[in-house]
Amino acid sequence: MPEKILIVEDEARIARWTQTYVENAGYECLVAYNGRDALYLARHEKPDLVVLDLMIPEMDGWTLCKILRQESDIPIIMVTAKTLESDIINGLKIGADDYVTKPFSPAELVARIEAALRRAKGRLQPTHTVKVGDIELDLSARLCHVNGKMITLTTSQFELLHFFLQHPNQVLSREQIIANVFGLDFDSFDRAVDIHIRRLRTRIEPDPSNPTYIQTVFGAGYRFCPDKEN
Repeated sequence: MPEKILIVEDEARIARWTQTYVENAGYECLVAYNGRDALYLARHEKPDLVVLDLMIPEMDGWTLCKILRQESDIPIIMVTAKTLESDIINGLKIGADDYVTKPFSPAELVARIEAALRRAKGRLQPTHTVKVGDIELDLSARLCHVNGKMITLTTSQFELLHFFLQHPNQVLSREQIIANVFGLDFDSFDRAVDIHIRRLRTRIEPDPSNPTYIQTVFGAGYRFCPDKEN
């Protein structure tokens, strides 16, 4: 059964054009032309991924993204005509997993959809559990426990934490994180990686402003320390 993609775009021509290319790539498509209809479809049709234009009527994309992220870990690719780094960072902060800027090529969008769905499925053994220090990941159920307490993570956060757990006490550069977690087709920048790290810290750190698990190594990257006294 093909994955279901929700396309949220208020310009009918762009919506039809996007739908055609995504369907030709083998996916089932739902289309919403405003934020309220998109929220209804997301809640009732349970799509596998959302392609979300930020400038939409009735409920803007920023608000919709926040609601979707509060309710699920569905992958969200935001589409924006705004190319300022600050706008993209704000989108990542509120929960988007990736972004494309208008105008975009259909091949690029399909590639990003495929990459996001691969991350959502994971490249993990179905019955495997990883435990390092106080953190345990159930890779089949995609559950996270910190000190025995279950923590809700998005797909990107789960994959990011899994990568850190595979390399305890090692300094990982941003380039390594992009290549191994997000994929080489994730066209991003250092600050975008930092945003994903910051979001993960808010979920697993006792004090995100003073992180003990995921430590910044200035000028080099990040290090996961299972022994919080390190």
